[in-house]
Amino acid sequence: MANLKVDGQLIEVPDHYTLMQAAEAAGAEIPRFCYHERLSVAGNCRMCLVEVKGGPPKPQASCAMSVKDLRPGPNGEPPEMFTNTPMVKKAREGVMEFLLINHPLDCPICDQGGECDLQDQAMAYGVSGSRFAENKRAVEDKYMGPLIKTVMNRCIHCTRCVRFTTEVAGISELGLLGRGEDAEITPYLERALTSELQGNVIDLCPVGALTSKPYAFNARPWELTKTESIDVMDAVGSAIRVDSRGREVMRVLPRINEAINEEWISDKTRFIWDGLKSQRLDRPYVRKSGKLQAATWEEALAAVATKVKKAGSKVGAIAGDLAAVEEMYALKGLLASIGSGMTDVRPAMSGIDPSMPRSAYLFNPTIAGIEQADAILIIGANPRKEASLINARIRKTWRATNLPIAVIGEQADLTYAYDYLGSGFETLADLAAGKGAFAETLKNAKRPLIIVGEGAVSHADLGKQAGRDTIALAAKLATGTNVEGDWNGFALLHNAASRVGGLDIGFVPHDGGVCSADQIALAGKGELDVLFLLGADEYDMTAMGKAFVVYIGSHGDKGAHRADVILPAATYTEKSGTYVNTEGRVQVTTRAVFPPGDAREDWAIIRALSGAIGKPLAYNSLAQLRAALYAEFPHLARIDEIAPGSAAEIAKLGKAAIKTKSAPFVSPVADFYLSNPIARASATMAECAQMAAGLRQAAE
Repeated sequence: MANLKVDGQLIEVPDHYTLMQAAEAAGAEIPRFCYHERLSVAGNCRMCLVEVKGGPPKPQASCAMSVKDLRPGPNGEPPEMFTNTPMVKKAREGVMEFLLINHPLDCPICDQGGECDLQDQAMAYGVSGSRFAENKRAVEDKYMGPLIKTVMNRCIHCTRCVRFTTEVAGISELGLLGRGEDAEITPYLERALTSELQGNVIDLCPVGALTSKPYAFNARPWELTKTESIDVMDAVGSAIRVDSRGREVMRVLPRINEAINEEWISDKTRFIWDGLKSQRLDRPYVRKSGKLQAATWEEALAAVATKVKKAGSKVGAIAGDLAAVEEMYALKGLLASIGSGMTDVRPAMSGIDPSMPRSAYLFNPTIAGIEQADAILIIGANPRKEASLINARIRKTWRATNLPIAVIGEQADLTYAYDYLGSGFETLADLAAGKGAFAETLKNAKRPLIIVGEGAVSHADLGKQAGRDTIALAAKLATGTNVEGDWNGFALLHNAASRVGGLDIGFVPHDGGVCSADQIALAGKGELDVLFLLGADEYDMTAMGKAFVVYIGSHGDKGAHRADVILPAATYTEKSGTYVNTEGRVQVTTRAVFPPGDAREDWAIIRALSGAIGKPLAYNSLAQLRAALYAEFPHLARIDEIAPGSAAEIAKLGKAAIKTKSAPFVSPVADFYLSNPIARASATMAECAQMAAGLRQAAE
C-alpha cells in the first residue's frame, strides 16, 4: 500500500494503482478517452492530465503514471497530486481544442449524440470558438461488416477498438495505419471483422466513429425506456439492458456483471432485436383440411383439449432452448394431471441422466472461477460459438497466466493457443488412463478445469451411454490427486438458456416417461397421440408421424410449420421469466414490452389449457405459480445466487464403469448466428451468417 495526497486529501491505495485510479479512489473525476479499465494502457489522448507536486513543471498523464513513481517530499511527506489546478484546467482545455480541430460539427445527426464522451467533455473543457481556420481533415469511411457503421471523420485515434479486438476478442484485423495527419483506424484487409464480440467496440468508442449499423437513425437515447434484464441467446445469462420505444425493442446493450459477462455481450445478444418483431406468431392457428387457419383462443384451446382427453396418458412434451422455468413447471404439472411423465428439456439422446446429482450438469467452477484455473481441458465444445463470453474469459486467463489448454473434439480457431489431442472418445479414454503429456499436466494441476460440451454428452446415433461415459471420464480427470480441497473443476457447458432450469425442476422423463428422441419415435409409430412443443424447433419434425402437435412458441419456425395447433407465446423481452444459467445461477428476465396481437405469456396459455381440459392448475397468477415453484424448489427463490454442486458427487461419477469404445465429439452449434428461432427471424443475423459462410468458403 502507498500513501499520497489527492487535492489535499490523504488516502491509502495499493502501490500498483495508476494516478487515475488513485484520484478516483479519492472521489476526484478524471476525464479520459483512450483509457479503459479492461484494456491495456495506451496513453495517447492526454485528456487525463494532472499536476504532480515535486515533479516536472508540466502536467502528467494520470493513466500511464503509477503511484509508486511519485517522489515523497523533502522531509518524507506523502507525495501529492492535484486534479483541479489552473495548470490542469488549461492543459485539458488545450487537449480538447486539439481534438476538436478536425472533429465535424455533426452532433445533430450523430447516433452517438446524447451518450457521447467527447460531447460531454466538450461541455466542461471546450471553448466557444476555434482558433484554427484551416480545412478539417477528411477520412474515408471503412467497411467493417453488417454490424458496425463507420464515420471515420469523427475518430480521435483513442485506439480502444484496436486494443479490444486484439486483446479481448482475439482477432488481429483492426489497426492504426499511417502517422500524424495521415493516421487512420482501418481493417487491415478492408473486409468485415470476424469476431462474435465485435459489437462491443460500439460501446467502447468515445465518439460517433463506430456506431450500430442496424440501429442507425432509429431513435435517440432520451426517448427510450430502459429495462434491466438478462440474455437467453446462450446459457451464459449475460446482464443486458433492453431499450424500447412503445411496444418495440429498439436495441440491446450490456450491463456490468463481473461474475458473468464483465461488460461485454456477444453480437447475437446485441443485434437479435430485429428478430423479435419478424415472423411473429400473433394469433392462434388450427390446422383444418391440411392447412393452418387463424382461430380464436377458445377454438384453439378446445381443439387441443379434445385431443388430449382422447389421448389419455399418451401425451408428451419437449421444451425448447428459450423456455423459462415457469412455463416448464406449468407444463410438467399439466402432464402430471393426465398421468404422463413424458417431459424432456435435453437434446436428443443426452447422457445427462435424471438420477445424476445436480453437480453433474453444472459449470461448477463458475464463470469467474475460470480465472483461478491452472490447466484447462475442453471436451467436445467450441466455446467461441457456444458461449463466446466464456471463451473470452478463457482467453483473458490465458493471456494473463499462459496456462496450458488442450482440446478434444473439433480443431477450431478459439483465439488462443491450445494443444490439440484428438477428435473423439478414444483420446479422452487414453487421457483418463494417464497417457500423453497433458495427462501429466492435469495430474499436477491444483485447479484443473474440465469443460464438457453438449456435443460430447449428446449422441443421437450412439445412444445415451456414450454421453454418460464421457461425463464419467471427465469427472475422473476433474478429481485428480493434487486438486485443492474446495475446488470443483467439472464444468458442463450448456448452450441453451432453458437447460439447467428444466433439469432443476425435473422436466425430464419420470414415472415411466421417455426422452425427447423416444417421444418422437413413439409419435412416428403412432404410439404417442399428442406432442407439446414448448418453443422446441431443434428436432426432426418429419419423424413425428401423424401425432397431434401443439406448438407453444413465439416465431413461425420449424415447430410452427409442423404444428396442428399453434398457441402464440411471448419472447424473453415480453415476460418475466426465471432462467438458470450454465453455472447454476438463478436469474430473472424483466418485461420490457408487451407481446404482439393475441400472443400471451407461456404459463398463462398452459393454465388456460388446463382449464379447458378440465384439470385446472392450482394457480391463477404468476405470483401464485412462483409461490408453488419456490415451495417445491427453494433454491430458485434465491435470485442471482448459485446453489453449489458437490465435488464429492463428481468423484463418485468418476468411478463408473466405462462401456463405450468410440464416439465423435462435434459441437452442436453449426452456425453461431442462426442457433434459435429469434436468430433465424433476424435479417441482421441472416446477413452475418451469409457473410461468415462466404469467408469460410473463401478460406477453403
